[in-house]
Amino acid sequence: MNALLLEHAIVGGVVHDDVLVEIEDGRFTAVHPGADGGSRVPGLTIPGLANCHSHAFHRALRGRTQAERGSFWTWRDQMYGVAERLDPDSYQVLATAVFREMVATGITSVGEFHYLHHQPDGTRYDDPNAMGHALLAAADEAGIRIRLLDACYLSAGFGDGGMLPPEGVQQRYSDGDADAWAARVAGLPADRAGVAIHSVRAVQREQLATVAKAAGDRPLHVHLSEQVLENDACLAAHGMTPTQLLAEAGALGPLTSAVHATHLTDEDVRLLGWSRSFACFCPTTERDLADGIGPSVALAGAGSRLTLGSDSHAVVDLFEEMRAVEMHERLVTMQRGHWSAAELLAAATADGHASLGFEDVGRIAVGQRADLVVLDPVSPRTAGTGTSCESVVFAATSQDVRQVMVDGRVVYDGDAEAVGRSLAEAIGAVS
Repeated sequence: MNALLLEHAIVGGVVHDDVLVEIEDGRFTAVHPGADGGSRVPGLTIPGLANCHSHAFHRALRGRTQAERGSFWTWRDQMYGVAERLDPDSYQVLATAVFREMVATGITSVGEFHYLHHQPDGTRYDDPNAMGHALLAAADEAGIRIRLLDACYLSAGFGDGGMLPPEGVQQRYSDGDADAWAARVAGLPADRAGVAIHSVRAVQREQLATVAKAAGDRPLHVHLSEQVLENDACLAAHGMTPTQLLAEAGALGPLTSAVHATHLTDEDVRLLGWSRSFACFCPTTERDLADGIGPSVALAGAGSRLTLGSDSHAVVDLFEEMRAVEMHERLVTMQRGHWSAAELLAAATADGHASLGFEDVGRIAVGQRADLVVLDPVSPRTAGTGTSCESVVFAATSQDVRQVMVDGRVVYDGDAEAVGRSLAEAIGAVS
């Protein structure tokens, strides 16, 4: 058993001083605010953060897609270029470095939205899940918990005569049809893998239900209404919105996460809330790609729980993602006070982990997995702000993370320079 005395810690959404936690077999066996004993941990401690939407290989694009001012299309061309160059070995190296960056920012679980399945020409590797296994191995090496969200991707988009076949590097994303995709995914470890529908433009209407059925009792994530053009094309092809199409296929529910959920009708919001689907917002990517601002308050009011992701990794900082949700609402409405700090912290911790199927992570409580993130309360950013949820959400950044524990084991001890070196080497090798 390991006993720690946390100088300040957020327990049940409230900051307590001198919190004694006892950890055994990676879980909290006792939590005593206002106690004494154990090894003292100075700073402000919060539960581990959940990054619910990641594309690890996109990290290689940071700082490179703004040339000539940049557009979505220049970004996509460069993204496809990186996707063409990766193989299982180089992907494992890159993903390990990216996951280490996440751990260094306080992220203890990641939902890796994975569609880079096959060789560049679409041919399967000898191990059909070689790329997925590379991601799992990378997570183990970095010390982060992973839910591998294996995405079904069968089409290049909507066309005048139906769905367009994959082209170019998209061929390595596709299994041909949903049944072949499901058969391949069955070879992944069920306790670590969830499933994903890349988008309604990438999976034919008649095959959406196959993916939803294959999910079973595992998390199902889907890119939803990220851009207006996607909605317009879906309406033209099917006479319904992407959300309505997913509802028809039985793909909405309490295990589903609608990623982005940016351009929604009132009926879309009602369907997502009624089904208790999660809404995963990725504010830094959504503004980097000029996607728009989603209706977070309306979705929450309808019954959806908010979660957060770093998506393309334009920034890997869940503190920035938390406050951006509130700041974006302020810009849209010209009013303050839509989300409390405690609500945003719950989105980044307990609710985020729940959307990945990790119901036992995200709280400092007996029985929960012992994920802890220790923040510096007197950094240039946090000094004078106090030890509160407001300080965490509206003052702290990833630079304030001192130490990170996953399942009671220290996986980051503040050596940010080592994290940067491994990223530079891994990105240099595939750029």
